[in-house]
Amino acid sequence: MSAVSTHPDTGLNPEIARQFLLEGKVAQAIASLGALEAQAVTDHRLLQQIAEMYVKCGQHEAASRCFERSVALQPANPFYLYNLATSHTAMGDLDKAEALFTKTIRLRPDDYGAWLNRSVLRKQTADKNHVRELKFVKSHLADTDPGQIPVCYALAKELEDLGDYDESFAFLQEGAVRRRQNLQYDVQEDADAMSLIAETFGPDLFQRKAGAAAIEQPIFILGLPRSGTTLVDRIVSSHSQVTSLGEHNMLAINLMLEIGSSGQMNKTELIHKSASIRFAALRERYLSSVAGFGCTAPRLVDKTPLNFLYIGLIHLAMPGARIIHLRRNPMDSCYAMYKTLFRAGYPFSYSLQDVGRYYIAYRQLLDHWRNTLPGSFLDVDYENLIASQESETRRILNYLELPWEEDCLQFHRHTGPAATASAAQVRQPIYSSSVGLWRKYARQLAPFERKLREHGIETRG
Repeated sequence: MSAVSTHPDTGLNPEIARQFLLEGKVAQAIASLGALEAQAVTDHRLLQQIAEMYVKCGQHEAASRCFERSVALQPANPFYLYNLATSHTAMGDLDKAEALFTKTIRLRPDDYGAWLNRSVLRKQTADKNHVRELKFVKSHLADTDPGQIPVCYALAKELEDLGDYDESFAFLQEGAVRRRQNLQYDVQEDADAMSLIAETFGPDLFQRKAGAAAIEQPIFILGLPRSGTTLVDRIVSSHSQVTSLGEHNMLAINLMLEIGSSGQMNKTELIHKSASIRFAALRERYLSSVAGFGCTAPRLVDKTPLNFLYIGLIHLAMPGARIIHLRRNPMDSCYAMYKTLFRAGYPFSYSLQDVGRYYIAYRQLLDHWRNTLPGSFLDVDYENLIASQESETRRILNYLELPWEEDCLQFHRHTGPAATASAAQVRQPIYSSSVGLWRKYARQLAPFERKLREHGIETRG
């Protein structure tokens, strides 16, 4: 969307909700959108913008309602159809999503994001795939056309499904190189930041700041993207006492508010200042923000993967909060990130060199948290969860001090939204086909594997 629509009678617009979010005021953001939605019954453009802000507020059902209404008003608008398709994906209605992506492509063939999203919705088969069409599209794109990127990723995904691994990797590598060329990013800055976090949040700080009252309500599920965080989130939120808030940045936003940053500080300054904030105030800010989502379950899940950067901060602000860290075989983990075209964030994932350097820094930071804060979080290995679903689920629930419920084994039946890169996968029962998948590309990934081994990382476990 270009300009932001403002309702002519009320003067309300979606930017008001955006500003509330930036202030950590989730309840006010949602309320302002509700008031605006009530006035925007026939304004299809405004309904789209309201829906997009609802998504940022984690209100996927409300977003879907607005997307549906705007499509009813503009049934041949491919942009609206695309947004409704992504909403159906998040809500778990994958057949409707696929049909809407196909309709979007029919109306607007150059919507290459729709081609990619349709490819990842399901496993492609020899009888039903889009490889030939995708190759035709790619061959008619200018070499500099940004559409080359999603088409390459779509081809890589479908060819992997079909077992054509060499050709799949070739397209993946091309797409990743093209994506990386568009980014201004230095992975060393992130590696240095993780090193500084470990240095700043050391044993002395935790000894000096210990003593805050424990609070057990928040549950944090974190780790690298594509490591199994969404799967564990679905398992845990299938419990009657738990609701997931999905991925949100309320911890980071409230940290910035408590620091008083105007956005001008560099990472070094922010890390140093984060160690001297009023941790009790951060706790109150954060709890107030997440309460604003309007969920009444006794336990709420924050499933933001990169919260692994803040484990020390969580420990100081909310001692007693339950933290679950997902681990995965390093090669599977890194390959899974590398083969994903993320909507936003994770700029390290488009170069194997960057992925490796980021992964090494991440491992060093997690080792620091384990050594400095022993017992403060639960490590869950993705492979163990796949191989022993019930025993690992029981271990997770025991850690959370939740009674056993069989529904946690039927997580794929859970109807709650899932707005992540794994949205389609978590609608299926546990499957093992992703375990060891990197071995299909052992030849192409051999230099990368050697680099990890040189840094003492075991890759074959």
